[in-house]
Amino acid sequence: MRLRVVSSDGSFFDLFEQMAGKVKQGADELLDLLTNYDDLDRKAGRVVDTEHEGDEITHEIIRRINTTFVTPFDREDIHTLASNLDDVLDHIEAAAEYLQLYRIDAPLPQMTSQANTLALAAAKTYEAMPRLRKMKNLEDYWVEINRLENEGDRSYRRTIAELFSGDYKAMDVLKFKGIIEEIEAGLDRLEDVANTIETISLKHS
Repeated sequence: MRLRVVSSDGSFFDLFEQMAGKVKQGADELLDLLTNYDDLDRKAGRVVDTEHEGDEITHEIIRRINTTFVTPFDREDIHTLASNLDDVLDHIEAAAEYLQLYRIDAPLPQMTSQANTLALAAAKTYEAMPRLRKMKNLEDYWVEINRLENEGDRSYRRTIAELFSGDYKAMDVLKFKGIIEEIEAGLDRLEDVANTIETISLKHS
């Protein structure tokens, strides 16, 4: 098959905005699952569907890297940004599936709090992504993501310490820890997204 090489256009920015929208959607769906802890199969299934939709966008970004002659910024940075956004959705999906599979009686308040921080960071990322087109007015975004990630780290450490306090059954500790770690990993990847955008922005400043 002959490779069709296309010129650079706004399609990468469109796709990144769509992907950030899927990350926000997935984070909101996970928060809703934890806040309104019912109908787990349907709600977890919705998160899985969102993750699959995100995968399709990621695949399209990778395809365009290979068929676009001139990209708006470095191909490596495009790939890194797409991969980090995709990883966020992977961790959100994993947290939702663990909740579905483990069938815990009720989520810990710390899980909901951590998911709320994740949803806030995802919303900030979605709001900031259109500004990537002009590479301007982004500093407040990555500063805020860093603040939220630090807040999430502190909450994560306190929660893990509490889990190992002896007040929980060993099996529950393993279940709770698995869910909390996925949410925390999603927040870490959102910081990676912000760091990548900072790198891109500084290269083009």
